Order: sequence, then C-alpha cells, then structure tokens
Amino acid sequence: QVQLVESGGGLVQPGGSLRLSCVASGSILYINVMGWYRQALGKERELVATMDSDGYTSYGDSVKGRFTISRDNAKNTVHLQMNSLKAEDTAVYFCNADKVATMRTLKNYWGQGTQVTVSS
Repeated sequence: QVQLVESGGGLVQPGGSLRLSCVASGSILYINVMGWYRQALGKERELVATMDSDGYTSYGDSVKGRFTISRDNAKNTVHLQMNSLKAEDTAVYFCNADKVATMRTLKNYWGQGTQVTVSS
C-alpha cells in the first residue's frame, strides 16, 4: 500500500511564503512524476507544478516565477516552495505521484490535501 502524506499548509499573509512537503511511503520501487495540484472552492483541480525523475519540471502559468518544486528521489519526497503568495493561491493543495511502481502495480496516487489560505 502506497500513501502520500502532505505537510506545511496553513495561513499566511499576502506576499508571504510557505513550504509544502509530501512523503510517499510503502513498498515503492520507482516513482516517475511527483507534483502538486490545487483546488480552490468552487473550481476545478489545476496543475501547480510537477517534476519527473530526471528533474524535468512543469509549472502552472499562474505560479511561474513564484513557486519552486524540488524532489528527493531517494527519499520519495517532493517539496513546493511558495513565495510572493497571493489571495488567489488560496486552495487545498494535493500531492500527486504518477506511475508509482511496486512489485505488483503501476498506479497513480493522491495525498489527502493540505489547506493553504492567503489572507490578511
């Protein structure tokens, strides 16, 4: 059984910073892509940032230049450094691990989500 556990969400003022972390646990052999998505109230889930095992990154247009994704393949962890936060960044942030290989399966997994609120 593979689980993703996020941490680091919370309340921050506009212009502030937060760092999200996600750890994947279980009998994992390999993870292709790890990343973050977010879902604001009443909106669809959207891409924030992803990184594959070779370090190739992809960012949503609204976070480019403000957010930075990093990853530790050996520890199956992914981080999201969020700077210059805006009210519109308020959302539940979900960790995602795509093409997670175990001895028996190759699957996509989601974390439970962590709330980020940007407000004065």
